Amino acid sequence: MTLADLGGGEFEGPASPERADTLFGGHLIAQCLAAAQTTVPQDRHVNSLHAYFMRPGEVDLPVAITVNPVRDGRSFSWRETAASQGGKELFRMSASYQAPAESPEYSRPARPEAPPPEQVPLTYGEFTMQQTGEDTWDGMGRPIDIRYINAPETPRGHAVTESQLMWMRIPERLPDTPAIHHAGLAYLSDATLVDHVMLPHGMRWQDANFLGTSLDHVMWFHRFARADEWLLFEQTVDSTGDGRGLARGYFFDRGGALIATCMQEGLMRWVQS
Repeated sequence: MTLADLGGGEFEGPASPERADTLFGGHLIAQCLAAAQTTVPQDRHVNSLHAYFMRPGEVDLPVAITVNPVRDGRSFSWRETAASQGGKELFRMSASYQAPAESPEYSRPARPEAPPPEQVPLTYGEFTMQQTGEDTWDGMGRPIDIRYINAPETPRGHAVTESQLMWMRIPERLPDTPAIHHAGLAYLSDATLVDHVMLPHGMRWQDANFLGTSLDHVMWFHRFARADEWLLFEQTVDSTGDGRGLARGYFFDRGGALIATCMQEGLMRWVQS
């Protein structure tokens, strides 16, 4: 998240800490969000983002980010960002930033029942390694802690349609700056969300002959929460078809408040073995 400001709306983000084959999408979302935040008035914070993944990125290269200041209104600011490596655009995002405002508050009923994170021993990485039979997970280098509450226990071939529940957090203490926590939450939101579009079909994202990748990502920020404290991520599959799957996610804090809503669509493709 320590971006180099090159001037004129140009930034450079450091390479990813992980060693996966391709760059984690949350890395691009978080860096572009952080870059755009530096160009808006200090009293405005992100309220929504809409993003598209265009090409896979390389984990060992820095990310070049360009911020276009679309407009600053009395209450809202809009920014467009593009991320590239080697002159090829990987990712494009539009984000809206809002000044504080007073209004009545309401959110959907309380978060799903879930044991506290301290009582959840299974990590998402452990579940993934169980599924693949491998002793490593691509996301092991990511600064992220994921505790999987109700990992699918039924064997392949049996449909799983219940919501998937996980506790998530950035495992290192972050500065108190709200923009860092918004970027951290955006980083978390890309983890595992689209992985579950295979579950209603009795399959897994980790299946050897399945090729999947994120296509786009949308997120709305409702209330502030620290990204370095445990948040419950409830994930559901809304639809699959035409080679795509759509998943929805809700973030809740430990007190039950709805923090953010996100949706992601992913490519669903099978390769010949």
